[in-house]
Amino acid sequence: MQDNLVNKNSKIAVLCGGLSSEREVSLRSGKNCLAALHRLGFKNAQLVDVDKNIAQTLKGFDIAYNALHGKYGEDGCIQGLLEILQIPYTGCGVMSSAVCMNKEYTKRLLARCDIPLIKSVCIGANDGANLDDKTAGLTYPLITKPVSEGSSFGMTKVNSPAQLQAAYDEAVKYNPDVLIEEYLEGVSATVGVLEKDGTTFATEILELRPKNEWYDYEAKYTKGMTEFILPAQISDEMTSKVKEIAVKAFKAVSCRGVSRVDFLIANNIPYVLEINTSPGMTDTSDLPAQATANKIDYDQLVLLILNGAGLDK
Repeated sequence: MQDNLVNKNSKIAVLCGGLSSEREVSLRSGKNCLAALHRLGFKNAQLVDVDKNIAQTLKGFDIAYNALHGKYGEDGCIQGLLEILQIPYTGCGVMSSAVCMNKEYTKRLLARCDIPLIKSVCIGANDGANLDDKTAGLTYPLITKPVSEGSSFGMTKVNSPAQLQAAYDEAVKYNPDVLIEEYLEGVSATVGVLEKDGTTFATEILELRPKNEWYDYEAKYTKGMTEFILPAQISDEMTSKVKEIAVKAFKAVSCRGVSRVDFLIANNIPYVLEINTSPGMTDTSDLPAQATANKIDYDQLVLLILNGAGLDK
């Protein structure tokens, strides 16, 4: 196990729950992380269910361990508050959290670094009229996604123009901006990116074979609904390429500490789908499984993330 860089007597707030649609998943992540911290000897670690009074609740804490997912938790909001309170926190800083929470802005930045991206259009708030015209350059089937949402909430596969409006209406329930992307058949894969001793590295690649048509909420969080292939059954050349692109994407948006980069490998091209700056830490989450394949067990992973805590630079 790596050296411990955080004082065992530190009062650690494990931030979880929160106000987003991913609240329940976050609670599960937080409870797992808290148990690991206690096993590691951090007896003053406490679970903090984030609400509107979080600034007052955090008084007296030395470090925040961020196990929040979704709005306010991984979009730069809680990070900005922690900066103001001068409480070191785990994971990405304000800017990278805000950028990566927005799939469209993420794609714009990654495009400047020649990272492969699936063709898409972004429909801004109050701009949902004439969807057929706005998607004229895309090839069906499509998939609609709220621009700033996680856990596949609000996502719909669209097989024909007749289904597009309903799919768009479902997405805007979660976010006013909607990303409409071409739906490609291929290998779904995800890779964790971690930092240790100043080195950024990618974990083993996890291949996802959902029993549903695609990797939706049920497939993500229900045991038995997805087959996990670890390491992914892809060529050595593709493995190297995916890991290289994952680290490149991580650095392109100034991530810090921990992230998870999701890919779709189609036509021998590893397309980046999104970057998750606060990956799930539940029993069925991807990152812990990926770390285990790198001989980093759950407690070691939690310690690695904790040791990366700091204020945004």
